[in-house]
Amino acid sequence: MTKSRDSMPAGKDGSMLTRRRMLQSAGGLVAAAAFPAARVTISALPLGQDSLKAPSTAAADITGRVARYMVAARDQSLPANVMREAKHRILDTLGAMVSGARLKPGEMAIRYVRGQGGTPEASVLTTDIMTSAVNAALVNGMFAHADETDDFEPVTKAHPGCAVVPAALAIAEREGRSGMELLRAVTLGYDLCCRFLMALGPDLVRATHRSAEGTSATFGSAAAAASLARLDEAGMRHAPQWIRMA
Repeated sequence: MTKSRDSMPAGKDGSMLTRRRMLQSAGGLVAAAAFPAARVTISALPLGQDSLKAPSTAAADITGRVARYMVAARDQSLPANVMREAKHRILDTLGAMVSGARLKPGEMAIRYVRGQGGTPEASVLTTDIMTSAVNAALVNGMFAHADETDDFEPVTKAHPGCAVVPAALAIAEREGRSGMELLRAVTLGYDLCCRFLMALGPDLVRATHRSAEGTSATFGSAAAAASLARLDEAGMRHAPQWIRMA
């Protein structure tokens, strides 16, 4: 059971300390600690000797560099503090799912997925429903964002948790992955969700009348799911399309 606003402690300024306020600056924390931009960036990935001689050609293959980065992240060692924070983000998103499942959007999602059926690959939280991984990720994602207690990254306003965690849980369950693989995938998902939007410029994306949050969520969830599916570099290049077709 989540605490009501009236039961939450007040801050020094007298304002209420809700879970949303406490976590509003934590959206990019996991990725920032695990893959600091100064140490591991897309531009720093090894591209071979030819790329050193022809930087313009190397720069053109941005998709390939991101794909190699995603593959390498699958075996990236996570510091203890990053693993702890990744677990916190997962637990927080699970809490948001539980509360959201009892709100109107959650109830509508449950009715929808019961009518869809589907191959029993992954669980819909708070229910007895087993459905396809895609359906489970969709419904659990609706749960997670229903009351907006999920985390967000304050610079981009991206919501990593409600997109990355449901996708990761669904594919991890379908593929029988380990807890460590789940943690690495969630960390990668947070990384791409936030940093990709920072690279594009969230205000520039919104100025084109596109959803910055939707753009970041697509890449974050695709990265986490593709990692757990153990796609190779070629597969990673097409991960956004793959996750829609899985």
